[in-house]
Amino acid sequence: MQIWLDSPTNDYSGNNTVSRLWRGGSSDVSEVFIENSFDQEDAISLIGLVPWILVRFSDWTMVPLENLIASSRGSGTRIAVAIEDKIELNGAVYSLGGGVDAVLVSSDLVDEAAIMVGERLEFEEGEKEIELSILHAEVTSVESAGIGERVCIDLTRRIQIGEGIPVGSLSSSLCLVHGETISSDYVPTRPFRVNAGAIHSYILLSNGKTKYLSELISGDEVAVASESGLQGSATIGRLKIETRPLILIRFRVDGKKGQIVVQQAETVRLVSPSKEPISVTALSEGDSISIISDSRMRHVGIAVESKVVEK
Repeated sequence: MQIWLDSPTNDYSGNNTVSRLWRGGSSDVSEVFIENSFDQEDAISLIGLVPWILVRFSDWTMVPLENLIASSRGSGTRIAVAIEDKIELNGAVYSLGGGVDAVLVSSDLVDEAAIMVGERLEFEEGEKEIELSILHAEVTSVESAGIGERVCIDLTRRIQIGEGIPVGSLSSSLCLVHGETISSDYVPTRPFRVNAGAIHSYILLSNGKTKYLSELISGDEVAVASESGLQGSATIGRLKIETRPLILIRFRVDGKKGQIVVQQAETVRLVSPSKEPISVTALSEGDSISIISDSRMRHVGIAVESKVVEK
C-alpha cells in the first residue's frame, strides 16, 4: 500500500515512507467525489479504464469504499482514498481485509499511516492463501429443514450427466448440485434444469462472483462444473420458486464444515467423487460428495482476499 502526501506547496522536507506528493492532479489519476449512490456508480464505471481512482467523500462512508475495492480487484485499476482523520485511516487500510492501494494524507498523519501499513503487511505475510479447488467432503448428517422456498433453474442449454451448478449455504463450500438428467420411472428428465436449493443459498456465476438464489434473474450466466473442475457456463432462461419440504445436509473436509439446504426429493442429486450423481434422499453419514472450496470472503458477490467465518 502506498502513502501519498497531500502537499500542494513545495515545503515538503522528505519522508521515505511517502510514495507520492499530491499536488492536486496527475495524468494517471482520476479524482472522484462521492456523495451518493450515483457518484459511486460513476466511480465504478471508471474501473478498468484508468490506472488510479482517487476517492474523496463528503462524509466518510465505508460501504462505497468497500464496493470500489471489491470491484477493482484484478481490473488493473488501483484505488486511493483521501483521509482526514485517524479513524478513517484504520478503515481504509483494513477495508475488506486487503484495504485500498493508497491513502492520501496530510503531513500529521504520515507516521500513523506508515505504522498501519506496516502492521497490515505483517498480517498478510502470516496468511496462507488457499486456491479454489474441488475437494471430497464427508457427509456428517442429513436432517429435516422444514418447509421453505426452493429455486429450480431452467437453463437455455442442456447439461451433461456428471455436471452440476455450484450451490451452498456457505460461499466457501459449494456443492455441485446435479442437473435433472437422470431418467426415472416417475418423472421425465429435464436435462436443462437444476433444482438448486433454498433461496438463501449462494450460487457461483460464470464470472467468478456469487449471488443468492433469490437474486437470480433470467439472463444471468451460472458456472457449470463437474468432479473434474469447471466446465463452462450456462444462461438462465427461467426460474421457478415454490414452497417444498427441505433437508439440511451437513458435511466436512479437512476439519472445515459446510452445509446445503435442498428440496427433499429423489430427483435432487449431488455430484460424488466417483463422478456419479447421488440422490440427496439416499445420502447418509459417511458418504462422500464433491464440493468447490474457496477460502476467500465475498463482498456483494465478489471474492476478496480476507478472512470470514461462516456457520
